[in-house]
Amino acid sequence: MKIGISRLTLAMTGLLFLVFILFIADLLTGSTRIETSEVIRSLFGRGTTGDEIIVTQFRLPKALTAIIAGAAMAVSGLLMQTLFRNPLAGPDVLGVSSGAGLGVALTLLTLSPLFTLSAGSALQGWGLILAAWAGAGAVMMIIMAVSARMRDIMTVLIVGLLLASAISAVVSLLQYFSNETMLRTYVIWTMGNLGNISYPQIRALALATAAGLFMAFLMVKPLNAMLMGETFSRTVGVRMNRTRIILLAAASILAGSVTAFCGPLAFIGVAVPHIGRLVFGTTDHRILMPGVALCGSVVLLLSDIISALPGGGHIIPVNTVTSLIGIPVVLWIILGKTGLGRRF
Repeated sequence: MKIGISRLTLAMTGLLFLVFILFIADLLTGSTRIETSEVIRSLFGRGTTGDEIIVTQFRLPKALTAIIAGAAMAVSGLLMQTLFRNPLAGPDVLGVSSGAGLGVALTLLTLSPLFTLSAGSALQGWGLILAAWAGAGAVMMIIMAVSARMRDIMTVLIVGLLLASAISAVVSLLQYFSNETMLRTYVIWTMGNLGNISYPQIRALALATAAGLFMAFLMVKPLNAMLMGETFSRTVGVRMNRTRIILLAAASILAGSVTAFCGPLAFIGVAVPHIGRLVFGTTDHRILMPGVALCGSVVLLLSDIISALPGGGHIIPVNTVTSLIGIPVVLWIILGKTGLGRRF
């Protein structure tokens, strides 16, 4: 389906403007009230000590993380939906997010001596991140091995779902035998958090996301061919096994990295690709890839702003907000109101 240049330009420009406006709004809003002029001074290192710490060490990293993580999760979901030809597929479908959760659960709930360190210490933070990466990477390797041996993509999907269920059972068992302190720490991690990420960690997340997005952009032509079915793809010269492995690796890197640094972010990967298709009115991945990435940044920035609205020092878990935004979109798809499901 072709898209007019005027609509494409308008949509891209509008999304870029929205990202900028919401980024500024995210800096200006929070559980602690800070005047706009003070926020601006703090960004240039001229604010009062307390306000400058809040703006530069909490709000700014949080907003930057929302932009990066939103884009990564949304593109990961787009890849999964095209690969599996399923409008409800997302990063969780392969068990990658579950694998990251298992890595964190094993670290928190069984290696408690490591976490006698002060809360928020660098070693503790990177320990969780490396554990989540290891868990996501292990699941990714299993899925890639299955994908290399089986040509039926639905079989790979079923294996991913089974892995996610098995991992969930193991995590439940670990929770049952864990102590209260470690269990609370793990439960907080599962709620998703954009605010406890340092600048070195943001750079690491940005590099991992850039690598995943680069791999995804290399696959634009095969992705467009796959919309017409596997037989057509093979006819036009797409090497399906190789393409499948690259797409699985890209999606896993994107989703696994975000989950490692931010915890699970529900429904971003499932809902946002459909929002992108509605905005641009096309299934062409040359347009959808950057468009969906921008939509993901917009949605996660908006979710982060909403999470801080209660004020008074209280912040709603961002995972709760993304679920409240994503669930209506998913229900809309299931009920067939958009007709998007017929495009797969």
